Amino acid sequence: MAMEGAEQSTIGSDEAAALASSTRTERRIAWLTLVLGGATAVIVAILRHPAWAEGLAIGTVLAWLNFRWLKRGLDALVAVATAQEGAAKPRIPFLTWFRLMFRYGLIAFCVYVIFEYLKVPLASMVVGLCALGAATMAASVYEIRRPVE
Repeated sequence: MAMEGAEQSTIGSDEAAALASSTRTERRIAWLTLVLGGATAVIVAILRHPAWAEGLAIGTVLAWLNFRWLKRGLDALVAVATAQEGAAKPRIPFLTWFRLMFRYGLIAFCVYVIFEYLKVPLASMVVGLCALGAATMAASVYEIRRPVE
């Protein structure tokens, strides 16, 4: 009996450590997205390509917003799935699905409006959106290379 309690507390602490680690990684991805995209925009501005620098900055901010919205949506899915743990087929509310899919439409709409009205190069915004991918790769390499705590 005492052994079971010890195992449960160990499992609980392992889960807490994993959760803390994933939260740190999510925060790292969020700030790396802004830092990498912002630094790239500054370098391009220094090289005297202001329209491209503007597009990179806009794409970077949209990528960061996309990441925040994705995190919120996945947190909502996890909460719903956890609440319905014993159900044979958990039901996901329509509003949760809508929010997850709506973010793509909203980003596409923003890119279109900015491209049409501000005349920012479309390719520069798309490259700025890639800042999230670069930040994710950098955070992943860091997680692989760092010593185990």
